[in-house]
Amino acid sequence: MELTSLRFRFEQPFRVSAQSAFDWCTDFREADAAKFPYPLRRTLRWLTKDALLMTDVSFPNGKRRRVQRLVRINRAERSWTNTHVAGPFLHSQYWYSIVPDGPRRSHLEFRGMRIIRTPTKLSPKSVERLSQEERKDDATLWRKYLAPALERDLAV
Repeated sequence: MELTSLRFRFEQPFRVSAQSAFDWCTDFREADAAKFPYPLRRTLRWLTKDALLMTDVSFPNGKRRRVQRLVRINRAERSWTNTHVAGPFLHSQYWYSIVPDGPRRSHLEFRGMRIIRTPTKLSPKSVERLSQEERKDDATLWRKYLAPALERDLAV
């Protein structure tokens, strides 16, 4: 089995202050699962005030998928990380940072590094294509579902 690293990034603007966006994004709750466009069950186990284990169970293509992540929060820098510790994308990592763009505007800077397993080594062109697909999927999730939920919850 071959391991391949898919690297991608994007930005998502918000019509709220950086601190408000950060607080919303890092106020992890099991009910957050309802914000996603697919059935999801989420459980949380806080380890410290800045670290938690988040476990999601979903059923893509009718098959049960369990993903567990270690989330670390850096309040001083308005950032957090998400590292897969169990599931199909083991050891994949994601970095999130909320950047101010004025008193009532901010944006998310997202960087992803997904590790995938394939039966054979992928060509550079295939790696680039898969990286772009991951970028598109994650950016779409934020643009269509999470950013509108954030702005709705914060009554923009």
